[in-house]
Amino acid sequence: MATLYVGLLDENQRLGLWTCYFILNSVVGSDSHLWLRAPTWNGVYIYISSLFYPLKEIITYKSFPTRLLLLNFVMLVLTLSSKDEDVETEHETKADPERLDQMVHPVAERLDILLSLLLSYIKDVCYVDGKIDINKTKDLYRDLITIFDKLLLPTHASCHVQFFMFYLCSFKLGFAEAFLEHLWKKLQDPNNPAIIRQAAGNYIGSLLARAKFIPLITVKSCLDLLVNWLHVYLNNQDSGTKLFCDVALHGPFYSACQAVFYTFVFRHKQLLSGNLKEGLRYLQSLNFERIVMSQLNPLKICLPSVVNFFAAITSKYQLVFCYTIIERNNRQMLPVIRNTAGGDSVQTCTNPLDTFFPFDPCVLKRSKKFIDPIYQIWEDMSAEELQEFKKPIKKEVVEDEDDDFLKGEVGTTPGSFDTHFRSPSSSVGSPPVLYLPGQSPLMARICD
Repeated sequence: MATLYVGLLDENQRLGLWTCYFILNSVVGSDSHLWLRAPTWNGVYIYISSLFYPLKEIITYKSFPTRLLLLNFVMLVLTLSSKDEDVETEHETKADPERLDQMVHPVAERLDILLSLLLSYIKDVCYVDGKIDINKTKDLYRDLITIFDKLLLPTHASCHVQFFMFYLCSFKLGFAEAFLEHLWKKLQDPNNPAIIRQAAGNYIGSLLARAKFIPLITVKSCLDLLVNWLHVYLNNQDSGTKLFCDVALHGPFYSACQAVFYTFVFRHKQLLSGNLKEGLRYLQSLNFERIVMSQLNPLKICLPSVVNFFAAITSKYQLVFCYTIIERNNRQMLPVIRNTAGGDSVQTCTNPLDTFFPFDPCVLKRSKKFIDPIYQIWEDMSAEELQEFKKPIKKEVVEDEDDDFLKGEVGTTPGSFDTHFRSPSSSVGSPPVLYLPGQSPLMARICD
């Protein structure tokens, strides 16, 4: 197919396209290539830029070969991001003071170079003379969302590369809302595999919690959609035979619950700021109690760190009291037997959803310069706030470190959680809630 479309180009365009393509593959695929030994970041950046940026001159952006090369570029970055999960851990203490802007881990350095190049390219395409070009950004968004669906959404615990969507969505609220709408359709569509629906829930929760550029009104609209879907799901289960706690049967439901809990934990101060009574009235209208007290028991399935904070905050504002259920779940929690390389071992399942939050903090030093200004970090609770939470469940919930919300359970790298618990490939019991374009308050509106 690619050859067919390339045949539409003239000889010089074909030569430039495939030259970029094959050289780019050799650059990322070789551990001993010259660019890896470049003495400075500037040398590396200039070398790769000379391969990638000619796309803007070789062919028009809307043509298929450009999309093909962009797809392969993202695929290469994604492949690189999975080669080493702990990109900045064991070698961090050996950092050279003269190379503070570079990653110590060699794989992390390559990933950082390529991702920062991609982010820079996105900005250059979308902005002309300092102003956003809506038409070009729309074209780029359509291509990147296709790449996201093909590569990122089905890939569990991809490392950092997904931030290209986070960055693009920050350019205009309409793109963020379109992305949320896209994820919402994936989550609530019973025809999608459960693993895709659960991944969509992870992306929704992580984006709503972490994106500074998403206003409160959009957060509330998303919460309304998610919570209403959860209540409809419960309505449909009331008359069925599958009204019990089971990840294999209700994975998307639990993923949506966790997205709601996670968003609430990060955004509760904003939801309650200003008029406290009005904020409490809104939160009471969500009826968390019915969800938490249901026979599906989402507090047993969601991450303990998320559950702990959700329970503490909702108890403080008397929205729902979760501790009795949490204690009962803890008593009922049975160890899980699994076979490892060293033989059989006994472990407790703390992450049955195999959850990861795709927009956990970016640690790549060059790429994070694009992300930090639009990124919401986790703010540790003050001593006074902690005193108000009388009944902590986990001692390690609050640590005195930067952005340690999920420390000990889900960190900033994929290797920090239990990867032996996999999400199911199918799901039953989904409510018959279908997407109707005229009914959603998040209808994509990308306006000029």
